[in-house]
Amino acid sequence: MATVRLWTDDDVSADARCKVVFDDIRATRKSDFVNNFWRALANQPDLLEQTWARVKKVMIEPGALDPLTKELIYIAVSTMNSCTYCTHSHTAAARAKGLTEEQYAEFLGVVSMAAHTNSLANALQIPVDTEFLA
Repeated sequence: MATVRLWTDDDVSADARCKVVFDDIRATRKSDFVNNFWRALANQPDLLEQTWARVKKVMIEPGALDPLTKELIYIAVSTMNSCTYCTHSHTAAARAKGLTEEQYAEFLGVVSMAAHTNSLANALQIPVDTEFLA
């Protein structure tokens, strides 16, 4: 259960700032669906505007990383942070960007391996090789 009210489309229509963001989400994503994350952030219009602007900059604008790679990174970080919501929403986004079941299985293997070796390196307090330092 959410700790804040999830705004309905009627609520959003009554607030000009939120309506602009929701309209942009719909236009950018070419979908009428606006997910619960944005509906929760609508309770704080400043945060809604700022977060959407950053998401567009990082996840949507073209860059050196392709869109699927960005989604995979998002899933990995969300998994490590135990954010079920973001793990599910970005897995759906990755699948929409072409993630296959074979790729997903291999990706989960990499995430699992990293979690395992990170735990070992941290527990053993292994010093970083000088060759790895930038």
